[in-house]
Amino acid sequence: MPWRMIPFQTFPAAMNMGLDDCLGERVVTGESPPTVRLYGWPPSAVSIGRFQSLNDEVDVKECSRRGVEIVRRRTGGGAVYHDKNGEVTYSVIAPEDALPNDIGACYRKVCGCLIDAISSLGVKAEFRPVNDILIEGKKVSGSALTRRGGAFLQHGTLLLSVDSRLMFSLLKVSRAKASDKDIASA
Repeated sequence: MPWRMIPFQTFPAAMNMGLDDCLGERVVTGESPPTVRLYGWPPSAVSIGRFQSLNDEVDVKECSRRGVEIVRRRTGGGAVYHDKNGEVTYSVIAPEDALPNDIGACYRKVCGCLIDAISSLGVKAEFRPVNDILIEGKKVSGSALTRRGGAFLQHGTLLLSVDSRLMFSLLKVSRAKASDKDIASA
């Protein structure tokens, strides 16, 4: 089955998540082929995982003060700051049976494609289970996936630059997590 690639576009947070949901529904009904979509976030946004508590993870007042939108993802995982100028987000949407049943195998397959794309630019990237991509030992990509209603959805980010001071003013990161080597090196 042929796949479709939707080139980079920018939309507000709710529209980005709504497009992923809509594409998932259309893939399941056969109205759309499996799809890879690249997108950005104007204005900048924070997305929270399906099972997270907004008030535990995000400084809502600071987001409002800075004009940063907040949206809930249909996938799990942690809160993510999406800088309108600092990242490219991708989504892979396909029928459930188009990818392995094993979650780890799904992450390896999809992240492997992203690693191949990065490598084609002359940059050596590597996969770190469960769902991260590293360049020179530093995390540049994380992702989350879900299977629901017959659709597979994995979306993730590829960091181009990060304003860690701004990110940490918007996200409520515990001291234990903030001392983690990935966060400390951000």
